[in-house]
Amino acid sequence: MSEPTGAAIPGPDGRPRCPWGLSTEDYVAYHDTEWGRPVHGDDALFERLSLEAFQSGLSWITILRRRETFRTAFAHFKIADVAAFTDADRERLLADPGIIRNRAKVDATLANARVLADWPAGDLDRLIWSFAPDAAGRPAPRLLSDVPASTDASKALSKELKRRGLRFVGPTTAYALMQACGLVNDHLADCVARTAAGSSGS
Repeated sequence: MSEPTGAAIPGPDGRPRCPWGLSTEDYVAYHDTEWGRPVHGDDALFERLSLEAFQSGLSWITILRRRETFRTAFAHFKIADVAAFTDADRERLLADPGIIRNRAKVDATLANARVLADWPAGDLDRLIWSFAPDAAGRPAPRLLSDVPASTDASKALSKELKRRGLRFVGPTTAYALMQACGLVNDHLADCVARTAAGSSGS
């Protein structure tokens, strides 16, 4: 995320949180209950990977506020169902004002589903989580400026996903996925949600 440098700050309840997590009510809920918590399951990770790709170049709040519409439009990101989408489905998506109507991102999501539909069950989950770094790799960030945009692990994950045929999975997108899905814990050291997310992760 591109929010300015800063330490954890008190929220409405007086407890400290990552500054970006207090900018809107939508962010407060997402920050407190989802971001940084472990996500498993091929379909669930396909959803997160797809939404991170749609977020590229945009604010995450833009995606978050459209997430339910995305889920409806993309058959709740069930890989087998999206892989079976037709040209008519593609045109439907490109005409849907409730999602981000970016042709390249829509096409990448459909293509990724077709690739993943051929993988053994659980393979996407195993692959992504195999890149979770050692929790002792670096101390908990104290400031937003301590949180990187990408890491060696996200670069390696990106490279492997691309090698296996997936699109829109650059190192920054891969790291955003790692943050959102709990492979790393980038809640600030003083953030109330850090412990809830788990002290594991870099």
